[in-house]
Amino acid sequence: MRRRDLLLAAAALPAAPRLGSAQAASRVLRFVPQADLASTDPVLSTPTVTRNHAFLCYDTLYGLDHAYRPQPQMLEGHHVEQEGRQWRLVLRPGLKFHDGEPVRARDVVASIRRWAARDGFGRTLMESTDELSAQGDREIRFRLKRPFPMLPDALGKIQPPVLVIMPERLASLDPAHPVPEVIGSGPFRFVAAEQVSGSRVVYEKFDGYVPREDGPMGFTSGPKRVHLDRVEWLIMPDAATVGAALRAGEVDWWEQPHPDLLPMLRGLRNVAVELKDRSGSVPVLRFNSIQPPFDNPAIRRAVLAAIDRADVMRAVAGTDRSTWNDRMGIFTPESALASDAGLDRFDGPRDLDAAKSAITAAGYGGEPVVVLSASDVPLISLSTEVVADVMSKIGLKVDLQVSDWGTVVQRRGNRRPVGQGGWSAFGVRFDGVTLLNPAVALITRGNGNNAWFGWPDLPRLEELYQAWLAAPDLAAQQAICRDIQMQMWQDAPAIPLGQVMLPFAFSRRLGGILDGFPKFYNVTKS
Repeated sequence: MRRRDLLLAAAALPAAPRLGSAQAASRVLRFVPQADLASTDPVLSTPTVTRNHAFLCYDTLYGLDHAYRPQPQMLEGHHVEQEGRQWRLVLRPGLKFHDGEPVRARDVVASIRRWAARDGFGRTLMESTDELSAQGDREIRFRLKRPFPMLPDALGKIQPPVLVIMPERLASLDPAHPVPEVIGSGPFRFVAAEQVSGSRVVYEKFDGYVPREDGPMGFTSGPKRVHLDRVEWLIMPDAATVGAALRAGEVDWWEQPHPDLLPMLRGLRNVAVELKDRSGSVPVLRFNSIQPPFDNPAIRRAVLAAIDRADVMRAVAGTDRSTWNDRMGIFTPESALASDAGLDRFDGPRDLDAAKSAITAAGYGGEPVVVLSASDVPLISLSTEVVADVMSKIGLKVDLQVSDWGTVVQRRGNRRPVGQGGWSAFGVRFDGVTLLNPAVALITRGNGNNAWFGWPDLPRLEELYQAWLAAPDLAAQQAICRDIQMQMWQDAPAIPLGQVMLPFAFSRRLGGILDGFPKFYNVTKS
């Protein structure tokens, strides 16, 4: 029996077990996330699921509107002085942390410093800063060495690591270690006592939250009004079980329904299937650039040349081309910086014999190639399975190691050889909005030990990044981003495997679900 038939048969069965009917009040929402929440620290950890958790518990200085432009969020506003070399940020009055303490400027300063120690965009901002200080309880001052007009873009970025504001006592701790508790000023409070690893994460409405009074709802900006008392994340790796539970009304919202179940879900009267994030999701293969064999860029390029991205997309999302795009470059097509530079290399059939010869010529010595994949994230597991098969066909000695996403997150920080628990490559997925520009696209940085997992040292990419930051206008930025894309094909630190449009599946009892990644403010349940 085919995988699709097995899933459909299982999803048609009655949901089991029942998921706590005592909490079935209309103000309790049950949500099935893409993966378990392995880390609650959105500065230390970069998984998308941790970012989504952060926007329940924390607030940000700036939010993004629907055009991805930064707008004041925790801030009342800002003042730019001294020809762009001084910024004064003013907090809105009445902001409170979950422990009852007011949000003060010194909390913000400590939070910025902690975030900047982990984030490339933040590090660039601090390198341009002479002084960052608190002026009283509500004003934060940046004195800059030179103008930095993208300061709001840096402080309001939604791409991990995210600048979230936490109390000074937590933000001042070593940024190399997770904070010991989740204390933010966001619309929901994390209920640590009810978290069960691999099973459940719980949030409750924070009655002390102060939403903005003005402005339209944007991507992450505007008034965040809460209509729910409680949000429960239910970790359910088996797609058929989730499909049955959604059909039976046991869960309210499935973040990433399995593509094979979408036709069945669309046929249910009580379930809506809607695309809310038109930037899509991007599966990516990330190489370990400090361990053989992928410390050799020629071998990385050979893998790039061998992969047929249309094959990957069909494995992930089926044959309906309207749901996927195999012609994506490095930057998401929704970005003004996207281009077709070098995409002709993906045209036509793949020459696996040529790729195999290139790997031999590059000096591959038969080292084991450990590829990490996540069984509980279909987009990752399906795309990585195709890629691992291609690697085997071109002569690499592949060891595909499949675990849950939380285990992949923990293991990918291991820089040691594969014989000591390290890895050679791993599959990951990015929201399209995390690939809008070089400042937020983690895979485009080549700053060695400070780079994202894989740690490539690529001086030319770094030169182009600095040139992009200094570009005087959009036309100049676009030209530089074409060069960045061409350099990415040459250095191949990572391979974007295409863009997939993944809808949410949710109960028709829900209203107010916003565009973009899952956000739980504004959501109602009848």
